[in-house]
Amino acid sequence: MADFQAEKQVVLAFYAALDAAEGTAIAESLARFVAPEYLWRGPHPFHEQTGPKAVAELFWQPLHGALSPLQRRLDIFMAGRNALDGGRSLWVVSMGHLMGLFRRPWLGIPATGKMAFLRYCAFHRVAAGKIHEEAMFFDIPQLMRQAGVNPFPPQTGAYVLPFGPQTHDGLMFAPQDPAQGQLTLEAIERMVSDLRTWRSYETAPLIEELRRSWCENMIWWGPTGIGSAYTIEGYARQHAGPFRATMGARQFVGHIARIAEGAYGGFFGWPNLRLKPVGGFMGMPATGTTAEMRVIDIYRRHGSKLAENWVFIDLLHFWNQQGLDILARMAAHEDNALPNS
Repeated sequence: MADFQAEKQVVLAFYAALDAAEGTAIAESLARFVAPEYLWRGPHPFHEQTGPKAVAELFWQPLHGALSPLQRRLDIFMAGRNALDGGRSLWVVSMGHLMGLFRRPWLGIPATGKMAFLRYCAFHRVAAGKIHEEAMFFDIPQLMRQAGVNPFPPQTGAYVLPFGPQTHDGLMFAPQDPAQGQLTLEAIERMVSDLRTWRSYETAPLIEELRRSWCENMIWWGPTGIGSAYTIEGYARQHAGPFRATMGARQFVGHIARIAEGAYGGFFGWPNLRLKPVGGFMGMPATGTTAEMRVIDIYRRHGSKLAENWVFIDLLHFWNQQGLDILARMAAHEDNALPNS
């Protein structure tokens, strides 16, 4: 059984070089660690980019200029073979925050000169010592909230800056017991199976369904615009129930990668779901338009059930498909840059 140490070291070295680089050196740092055909998937307005130069110029260089000096704060680091392709691909996953002083506007979000956090999660497909593919989702609306811009109506869950695992054991730099990873994967599979079914409340009440997969005091760390929820009852009332009630024509598309290591696991899709809002979701009216939803989910297992869930949804992309461009609507100012000192 592989211990994933070589692949983890590739990603850790990649982070060290990338986080320390500035300006044009960012593209050079990327090129050292990624394959020439490197495919990067990010949230709206970035979407899919190919090659280190495009990713550096469109995303990393502007971000480094905005959040400076940039510091990566990891909460979860793990690796595993993809359960969806028979284990042929291997993915290294990290989750945490990118922190810096918000010195310059980014995507039109006004700078504050204060410390700011960009919550992120990234899946890296590593083969032959190179990163060939990456899905990196980050919570742009949360950064907007930190800058004093509220892009959405009041959310059903709590607005918080999500914490890392309660158990503080998510940084798996050393090899883990593969049996524990298998238990985590099985817990995730049971939960996904229930989501696919999406039983009606008449045949299986929502809380009863959730108790099959979740600890009673579970925490759902949701994206800005939806918010976070605590306990099964709180999650059912503040997200799962309203979400199911306001989404029609639901189609589960699937995931690209699903992995687990130790007590942690997760997946991403491109997209995961196609949904038609029937009115009320995130306080928005019905549009009659089906839209795709791109999601990363990361889980912590306790015993046989899931205890924590960190959720990244590209809500800017989802609402853009509904005709609402959140970034274009934002009242941005061009004169918010602050000096580097």
